This record gives sequence, C-alpha cells and structure tokens, in this order.
Amino acid sequence: MKLSDSFFTALDGLKTNRGRSALSILGIIIGVAAVIGVMSVGQGAQSLVLSQIQGLGSNLIIVMPGGSAEEEGRPSLSMGVLTIKTLTRDDVEALSQKSNAPFIEEVMPIVAGQAVVTYGGEERKTNFIGATANLPQVNDSYPVEGRFFTENEEKGMTRVAVLGSKVREKLFGESEAVGQRIKVNRRGFKVIGVMEEKGARGIEDLDDQIYIPLSTAQKQILGINYLNAMMVKVENEELIDQTVSDIKTTLRTHHNISDPSKDDFTVRSQKEFAETIGVVTGIFTILLACVAAISLIVGGIGIMNIILVSVTERTREIGLRKAVGARKSDILTQFLLEAVLLTLTGGILGIAFGALLSWGASLIFGYFLKASWGFLLPLNAIALGVGVSVMIGLIFGIYPAHKAAQLSPIEALRYE
Repeated sequence: MKLSDSFFTALDGLKTNRGRSALSILGIIIGVAAVIGVMSVGQGAQSLVLSQIQGLGSNLIIVMPGGSAEEEGRPSLSMGVLTIKTLTRDDVEALSQKSNAPFIEEVMPIVAGQAVVTYGGEERKTNFIGATANLPQVNDSYPVEGRFFTENEEKGMTRVAVLGSKVREKLFGESEAVGQRIKVNRRGFKVIGVMEEKGARGIEDLDDQIYIPLSTAQKQILGINYLNAMMVKVENEELIDQTVSDIKTTLRTHHNISDPSKDDFTVRSQKEFAETIGVVTGIFTILLACVAAISLIVGGIGIMNIILVSVTERTREIGLRKAVGARKSDILTQFLLEAVLLTLTGGILGIAFGALLSWGASLIFGYFLKASWGFLLPLNAIALGVGVSVMIGLIFGIYPAHKAAQLSPIEALRYE
C-alpha cells in the first residue's frame, strides 16, 4: 500500500470522528501555544533589559565597594553596597591619572540614598544621587530645562538640585520648576534643572530621582566621607577589558592589596552585566518553557487514548482490511499517520495562538511598564513547536498503532 493511500485513509478516519479529533487536538494547541508564548515573552524581556543596559552606554564600567565574593554580579546600588566604606575620593584621583589608566575618559563618584522631597503641599518619596558635575557626560543624559550643577557648586557643597522628569511632574505639574526652592529631607535646595526622560533600568526608574552635588550629599545629607560607587567612562568599547585590568591594578596598589582574592572592590562592565542578565533570563525562559511543555505531554497521552479507542471501535474494519491483503506495516502506518496528523495540526494551530498570545503580551507589558516591549516570535520556538508536535504524535501513536497492526484478522472480524 502506498504512503499516499495510507495518508488519505488516515485523513478519512479523522474526518469520521471530527468532534473527537478536535478535542484531542486541543491539548496540543494549548501546549504549543504556551511554549511559544513563554519563549517569546522571555526573549522580549531579555531584549528589553539588554537594550536598557546598552542605552546607558556600552563603554561604561562600574566600580563598587566590597570584594567580588561578597557582591558578585550586583548591577545596582543595593543597601549592602551602600554601607561598605572601601572607596573614597582618593581612588577617584588615582583613576583620573592617565599614567594609571590611560583609556579612561571620565570618572564619576556616586553616593545614593532615599529622600523625601517636598514643595508646597506636594511630597514625594524618591531616591537621590550625589554625583560630580560630569554626570551628564558619563550617563549621556542632559537637562531639558535649566542646567546641571557646576564643578564649583559641587566643591562648595551648594544646595542645588536637578530633578528627574517624574519628580518634576509630581511636584510642579505644569508650573515652572527651575528657580523654585524645594526641601530634601527637610533641607532647602534650589532647583536648577530638569533631566530628560530616560525610562526604567530593570527595577530602577531613572526619571524618579533627583541629582545633587556629591559633597552636599556626603556632608549635609548622609554624613559620610566614602563613596557608594564610581562610574567610569572608557574612550572606546574595545578598550573595556584593558581598562578593567588597569582599574584593578591601580586600586590594588592604592589599597595595598597584593592578593587579588582579597580585593575590597568589585569592577563590572556593562558588557558583563548584559552577558549575566542574558544568561539568567535565558535559563528562566527555558525553565518556564519546560513547565509549559508538560501540557504537551498531557496532550500526547490524550491522543494516545483517542487512538486506542479508535482502534477498538474499528477492530472489524482492521480485520476486513487485513483479510483483503493489508499488511501489518500498512495498518501501523495508517494509525501512526492519524496520530501525527492530529499533533501536527495541533502544533500549527498552537503556533498561531502562541503568536497571538505573544503579541497581546507585548502590548500589555509595554503599556504597564511604559517601555518599548517589542513583539518577538523566535524561529527556534516555531521549529520546536512543530518538531515536538510530530515527535509526540510518533511517540504516543506507536503503541496504539502497533496494537492495531498485531490484531488477528479472524479475531477482528468476529469482534462485536
């Protein structure tokens, strides 16, 4: 019997029981749609986070207090980092010397904390960043209203503030912000500028914070003389690795450290952050896809049960076909094709529903996160959906197909 004849025979068998076939396909549709949806959303999240990191500058390096063993992989200023005192302004001076790190373009020391900002009757809890006057050049972020504070204002501990766009909107609405006086933790500050919108970076909203001079933040707000971090801008992205090595060598010399395992600082580049986040989100996506794939197995078991029932109901038909010359291989092929057709159809429909689910998720996440969440439909997810569907059809169709092929034609014709 030709394969084409087996195919049309299998198709006729499925058409005869359309309701049953549709129900058995449903499990595969749900499974494939879930896998594709999860993989698409996972890659969309990965793409969003990586684009945000790259948007901050691929030629940036962050130096944090505390050794690598303590602060492994920290991409932001957590409370643990804020309380470690191993970085000072002397380290900034050391790194600023071309003889120590020739490819460094800018070094920006940072302190950070939480503040209550008030103006008139409006109050907002937010974060403040204490930095030097070169923050706009380092972060590639500039004021859209007013100006940023100067080096003299930073050295003189002047009480001036530059607002993030969300803080400005909350406190002033449509009113003029520049020139107004606000209170930061009950201390008076003059607003001299408003920063451009930058959006969120992971869980950190760059628009929901204020910027004040480093010396002011250290002495008048926090009462400290150490730094929470240093942002280093490198001349060229290709010089990142060399500059990371230069920074480590300089700080070890400056801190009298001879054993690298005893470093009291951590150096991370944006490139490393991107790679780490890419690995983490990739693993997370795979785990979720594996959980979603469980429904594929359930769907496969359902198809196996449907084919077994079909074999039982069509016992006399199988006996008649064998009696007129059908071979075991013909019967086996027919029922295998029925199982594969069911799962393949379910896989194709699942891909369509999965794509629709992914598209809807991208719109919803983009709306609530206020971010550009792109719709991604990875080709490997489509290939996986089709491939797994066919494999499930073969795996779960073998047993009922084999059972049908082994039926004795005499016993099958006697079956009531």
